[in-house]
Amino acid sequence: MDLHETALARLRADGQRYTTNRRSVVEQLERSDRPVSIPELLVALKDLAQSSAYRTLSVLERAGVVRRLVTQDEFARYELAEDLTEHHHHLICSRCGVIEDFTVPDSLETELERILRRVASRRGFASASHRLDLVGTCAGCNT
Repeated sequence: MDLHETALARLRADGQRYTTNRRSVVEQLERSDRPVSIPELLVALKDLAQSSAYRTLSVLERAGVVRRLVTQDEFARYELAEDLTEHHHHLICSRCGVIEDFTVPDSLETELERILRRVASRRGFASASHRLDLVGTCAGCNT
């Protein structure tokens, strides 16, 4: 799957174009190893105006290209939609708001999925997917 072809198709399906700014944001999110805030995005993409960043991320989120993560600090973080990357989970620092991605071994992921399906079934809930966020303090805030 080509990321840019998929982004283009999703944006077209939403009646939008794949502009230069949108492509730049998608490329920056692809390069990032963790979800990023708008201020971090603006540092990386110096030609992108703050108002354009907000609009661009809103359009990309609506089209299913980007996912917004909200933490306890003042900034949301953004990453590519999981179906465009890989299934992963998050470590969220409750002090500074930084979010780090992590994955677990396939065997643990399979067991987790089995347990969550059982929980959902017992409550008559039709689960489609799961997210796992560990909230605590990062190494930087612990020192």
